[in-house]
Amino acid sequence: MSENISTVSYDKTQVGDDTVRTIWDLFLRRFKRHKPAIVSLAILVVLGVICYSSPLFIEEDAVHRIDVKMMRKPPSAEHPLGTDDVGRDMLLRLIYGGIISLRIGVLAAAIGVTIGVAVGTVAGYFGGWVDNILMRVAEALLSIPQLFILIVLSRVLGTSVLIITTVIGVLSWMRISRLVRANVLSLRERDYVTAARAQGAPVSRILMRHIVPNTLAPIVVAGTLQVGRAIVLEASLSFLGMGVQPPTATWGSMLNRAQAYLTTAPWIAIAPGVAILVVVLCVNFLGDGLRDALDPQSYR
Repeated sequence: MSENISTVSYDKTQVGDDTVRTIWDLFLRRFKRHKPAIVSLAILVVLGVICYSSPLFIEEDAVHRIDVKMMRKPPSAEHPLGTDDVGRDMLLRLIYGGIISLRIGVLAAAIGVTIGVAVGTVAGYFGGWVDNILMRVAEALLSIPQLFILIVLSRVLGTSVLIITTVIGVLSWMRISRLVRANVLSLRERDYVTAARAQGAPVSRILMRHIVPNTLAPIVVAGTLQVGRAIVLEASLSFLGMGVQPPTATWGSMLNRAQAYLTTAPWIAIAPGVAILVVVLCVNFLGDGLRDALDPQSYR
């Protein structure tokens, strides 16, 4: 009998107000109790819609337009977040910068999760020398600061959005692989996996039908949290002047330009700094909410 979470179904039972206790019902009920996660999800959705719909109503020329007469102007009705050191509107640049920063965060997390799931699944299922090699590589990479590796690789490979995204993703798989490996080590000894092997099921079918689906909960949580880490990593790299280069705006590159004006024009740093803080906090709260909602102990 398969215990695959993707195929488990519950009999309809009367619970309180005749609510059907399915896994989806339990997930939603548990998630709705986590108010910070609900608020965070709403904020992220609003930010995503604003950023990615902005090209429809904001001309790109307006984002990069330099006006020396408006240099370092404080927030006003015309420029709600003020202007930067060359007279560009901070609000427009913040919105356009969000497109790149959010894209890097999501795509880098997707790359890291994909590699981490593949490595962790192979290491956990096959064990032996395969496990030893893969986990020693992961531990070796974890012992080196990610930012240091990213700085070196960006100097060698370049600083385009594609390269930065790919490098951050490739450097983000280690923790996820260890998490997946730990789950696979326990899952591979389950009765339904043993039965599948006894029936001659190919390894690929066992992994994709019985192993990977049962690790989706921790994968989803880890992937969500990885978005925030990727955004912070890109912002750190750009803050040092080694990330995505002008005129492309990211929140990190905006902070880099604001360094020289922290005392004379603090609003140049406040806007991107608050944006990074809000997004990372929301992603972390969302991850906490998903972790609580997907906790197997809640499916009772």
